[in-house]
Amino acid sequence: MMTSEIAPPTPAAGLPLTAQAGDRPELDLLVWDAPNIDMTLSNVIGGRPSASSRPRFDAVARWLLAGAGEREVEGCVFANVPPGGAATMRGWVEAIRSFGYAVFARPKLSAGDDVDADMLAHIAARATSHQLRRVVVASGDGRNFLEPLEDLARAGVEVTVLSFMEVAGYAQESDLLTFVDLEDVPGAFTSPLPRVRLDNLPEGGAWLQPTRSMRALLTDKPAERISDKPGEAVA
Repeated sequence: MMTSEIAPPTPAAGLPLTAQAGDRPELDLLVWDAPNIDMTLSNVIGGRPSASSRPRFDAVARWLLAGAGEREVEGCVFANVPPGGAATMRGWVEAIRSFGYAVFARPKLSAGDDVDADMLAHIAARATSHQLRRVVVASGDGRNFLEPLEDLARAGVEVTVLSFMEVAGYAQESDLLTFVDLEDVPGAFTSPLPRVRLDNLPEGGAWLQPTRSMRALLTDKPAERISDKPGEAVA
């Protein structure tokens, strides 16, 4: 995979239209929102992910390559590093890099230190340096990605959102974006996730058990409560 330098965020809003050909090489680009995927995976399985329930980046890379043909491919993982987290994250970062991904790491010093702007800036940079043919965004955060990704799709780019059907309603409801559930990527998980998918229910129905005690609501602060809007994910 291509591992070019990640561009810093730019103040310009939106993404450039990228239908012009010129002499720019064709590119399939994957950008992975590690904080969002990790958080939404926890919500989907109802607990902290273990090694066996985390996605395999090598399988995702093979899936990306299979759809790219002879085009160039680039995979980029965007991550936050909390204070004191460098030592525990180093092995994970090095493993991802060994599969051909570039990693953009931002220190998580405040609540606003997210990677969404960095992801959009890198897509914009690649739309200038290459002919974007396919962009895969691994994130369930529709608040920041829906509008710019739909603009990119209108410009002729195939845009796919890679996430979980429980949280990425923005992509599933869009007429311009393609949605792929991460568990549908071949080999992405070593065993089936402990979840019940509403798009693949057994004929007789299925119980979805609570992920925590109802009494926990009595001690919640308002900011900790989960949105009651279907398909809305927390940044």
